[in-house]
Amino acid sequence: MVSFGSVLGEPAAVADIAAEYTEDVERVLEYGYRAIHRCPPEVGLTDLAEDAARRALKESGIDAGELDLVVLAITDIPEYLYWDPAASLQARLGADRAEAVLIAQGCVGGITCFDTLAGRFATHPEYRRALVVGANRTCEDYWNRMDTHSLLFSDAAAAAVVDRDHPRLRWRASEVITDGRYADFFLLEQGGAADPFRTGAPTPTARDAWDIMEFFDYDADRFEAFIDLMNDRVREVVERACRRVGARVSDLSRVVLLNDNRQTLTAQAQRLGVPLTRTNLEISLARGHFGAADHLLNLQHHLSAGDLGAGELVALAGMGRGMHWAATIVAC
Repeated sequence: MVSFGSVLGEPAAVADIAAEYTEDVERVLEYGYRAIHRCPPEVGLTDLAEDAARRALKESGIDAGELDLVVLAITDIPEYLYWDPAASLQARLGADRAEAVLIAQGCVGGITCFDTLAGRFATHPEYRRALVVGANRTCEDYWNRMDTHSLLFSDAAAAAVVDRDHPRLRWRASEVITDGRYADFFLLEQGGAADPFRTGAPTPTARDAWDIMEFFDYDADRFEAFIDLMNDRVREVVERACRRVGARVSDLSRVVLLNDNRQTLTAQAQRLGVPLTRTNLEISLARGHFGAADHLLNLQHHLSAGDLGAGELVALAGMGRGMHWAATIVAC
């Protein structure tokens, strides 16, 4: 990775706006988030992606016309259905000769996009330069950014320009675990081919955390076992990625996880055997969860803060709906 660019929505203190989203304000405050970022209605997902991409390109000194590949990872639905925001981004940037790839694996797409980059570079030796973007723009008509999940969703995009021969911030390995038994979590039941939108019908909403309990027959013990499984698989996928490069988790300078709540990040750090100071806990609580943009944003932050030395190994890890668990190892 040669350069980075990012754009965030306007910051808002969680304590000031939580009542706009939920009656259970106390529960939301217990997550530990101090602020989130929100965009005005006129700003779309692709607007954010373009802005972040242009900033990364400007910093790199590379023109969009020199790109061979554009990869866009998204969390929420884009501006339109039957539409490819990655192809739209390619056109808006003027990256006329670049292949465009869309990754829509939810929050984990900001990790698996690196494996896609590495794969394209391996199978297309003529590809020299690429752009990767992670973006989240919460569609509040369908998704309650504070009440649907135990993460508080923020709007942002982050981008990185990639050069095949750049000596630093190089992809080393990726690992993914998929468990399709949980594919129905958070689905939007109306709007697809199974149940199309109909005139006069009420606006549908995504299934929320309470709906997940239905999957477990409202058995708290079964649900707790699932939470334990989720955290353990984060550990497993990080360990597997480390083994691919001949390293151990203890060799990692940083483990960059999703911008999750305090309890979840604490549990995952304990499972991995790393101190919280080597994770992104403080960034998470200060900014909120940016979906597929989390890992690029956090990596950019750690680099700017001088937290990462040359040659150090960093793991980008987390989970996303599907369910998928993923980890990518980057050498600084």
